Amino acid sequence: MPELVYPPVITAAKTLFRVLDMRLTVEGSHHVPRTGGAVLASNHVSYLDFIFCGYGAHESRRLVRFMAKDSVFRHKVSGPLMRGMKHIPVNRAAGAGSYSTAVSALRRGEVVGVFPEATISRSFTVKQLKSGAARMAQEAEVPLLPVALWGTQRLWTKGRPKDLTRRHTPITILVGEPMDPAAYPDANAMTVELKSRLAALVDRVQRDYPEQPAGPDDAWWQPAHLGGTAPTPEEAAELDRSGRTRSTS
Repeated sequence: MPELVYPPVITAAKTLFRVLDMRLTVEGSHHVPRTGGAVLASNHVSYLDFIFCGYGAHESRRLVRFMAKDSVFRHKVSGPLMRGMKHIPVNRAAGAGSYSTAVSALRRGEVVGVFPEATISRSFTVKQLKSGAARMAQEAEVPLLPVALWGTQRLWTKGRPKDLTRRHTPITILVGEPMDPAAYPDANAMTVELKSRLAALVDRVQRDYPEQPAGPDDAWWQPAHLGGTAPTPEEAAELDRSGRTRSTS
């Protein structure tokens, strides 16, 4: 079937990049295969990460089908777009169906995007990863590529007001070398290696980022271990637990 929705959305996103004069740095995009299935596994610091992770595959002329919570597909604005771009809804109460859909897409030669941390990292460090990305790569026998994003949290992240008109923001997209699923005895071992690689890539893009906070009031987007005022991983985990408790009470 022809792609009627995805290309115009990409054009609109690139226009926005130009209007806001975003300083996009993309490295490693050549790792994304030009044909065949692949899993892109990205860190997660912003509600906009799917846009920039997908842009990492632009050089290879691939359209990435992202797995996203099903509520996004039910929204009156985002729903038609998500369905039109053939993204994959995730119902956490019935995850097996979403998983099967993703594996089928990979076997058809699609590129599937996953955020294995499942939720945005408030600490801006890599959280514990779910094993689904590795399991999909192994079952479909396709490469798994870690992707590090940085700078996107300055536009819109959890617990902060969005700033979608912010100009000149540096955004870094770093695509790591592909991982061969056949090289790992099981998905758990592959997930451990994925976390190690992803953490190393994220640390690299954070330390190489061309800007520093303008002052104490601007240090919220910098992780604590680099001198910022973002929550530590332990504090972030407690915030996540508190949020879950409130939402179920």
